[in-house]
Amino acid sequence: MSNFTGAEVYQEQFDPKSFLTSYYQFGSENSWDWYLTFVMKHYCEVFTSGKVKGKTLIDIGTGPTIYQLLSACEAFDEITVSDYADQNREEFEKWLKNDPGAFDWSSTVKHVCELEGTRDKWMEKEEKLRRTVKQYLKCDILRRNPVEPVVLPQADCIMSSLCLEVACKNNDDYHSALKNITSMIKSEGHLVLCGVLRCHMYTVGEVTFSSVYLEEKLINEILHEEGYAIERFEVQERIKNPIHDMDAFFLVAQKLK
Repeated sequence: MSNFTGAEVYQEQFDPKSFLTSYYQFGSENSWDWYLTFVMKHYCEVFTSGKVKGKTLIDIGTGPTIYQLLSACEAFDEITVSDYADQNREEFEKWLKNDPGAFDWSSTVKHVCELEGTRDKWMEKEEKLRRTVKQYLKCDILRRNPVEPVVLPQADCIMSSLCLEVACKNNDDYHSALKNITSMIKSEGHLVLCGVLRCHMYTVGEVTFSSVYLEEKLINEILHEEGYAIERFEVQERIKNPIHDMDAFFLVAQKLK
């Protein structure tokens, strides 16, 4: 699409409730089950392997979702979450406070616990994640310090899911954003990144949002240029139906000394 939907469009028009009910009703006909099962499998493998762990993890572009944090809370003591849109933070905090009006993530949490071999402890998993999340910050990935004016110590791991491609207008912006967020990682720390490839746009309710058309080659080139060793780059085979026409990817990269 030609019209770029930048940060202010998200602030004014992005509806987190519609987003969650459209894409994250795990097990429903129109949800993104294909994407969720793909990335949650890899999150589980990465964060239970013992290779990606530490004290601090920062999630960039968290939005109103928790699925990406469920395995991560087993590998890190403290998680900072972040997003540009205020309404996403408010929706996330409903879940954080166990508000009766919060989105029901129970089927997703049970799926992750089943992957980890602890399906009967899904309620304990939610409570552990609530304890591990320490703060939710305003974030703009096009700033050199994405969480300005806050200055955070470099983290053991930066994670981002379905954020960069929809926040950037073109490939140059994507490169800048990736450089900005990875500057927040310690030497020898990890980047865990997932998203979509070969996608132009997506819809939430009646609003269409833009997406940078990405290829694996570009992401590989940027990370190598910025001094990362890619340890895992998995691509989900292309999904084609009236709702989805894209690939999904999951990567882990280590920041070299």
